[in-house]
Amino acid sequence: MRTAIVILFLVCIIFAAPLRAQTAADSSTIRKAALDYVEGWYEGNAERMERALHPELAKRIVRTDPASGRSRLEQMSAMTLVLGVKRGGGKDTPVEQQQKDVFILDIFQNTASVKAIMSGWIDYMHMAKSNGEWKIVNVLWELKPQKK
Repeated sequence: MRTAIVILFLVCIIFAAPLRAQTAADSSTIRKAALDYVEGWYEGNAERMERALHPELAKRIVRTDPASGRSRLEQMSAMTLVLGVKRGGGKDTPVEQQQKDVFILDIFQNTASVKAIMSGWIDYMHMAKSNGEWKIVNVLWELKPQKK
């Protein structure tokens, strides 16, 4: 009985090893995609931004009209975001104020959730591994409160 338990334990370790290796490799490429997005914004580098995004990206924010109190969902596409970066993006943000904190929240097979904290806002990203590359497919973001 004891031998069977040891063998079962070893089999579990052997089969789990490739999963850990895949997650480590995926973590690296997920982080790279997130940083292409973040740093591409600050650099005004449309090529880096475009490399990070799936062509069907949806970037959304909920905005509330202060007068009516009603909320609405605003959306940007990959093209809108890339064109914004081509116009300069966040190049005016002084280097000492550029926040680039990236946290991988979860990875499961070909999907991942990532949080990026930038100077003026926080992005919650969904990524997908498409044709062997990690791409940002959804972003839900929120502005940070203005400092007074």
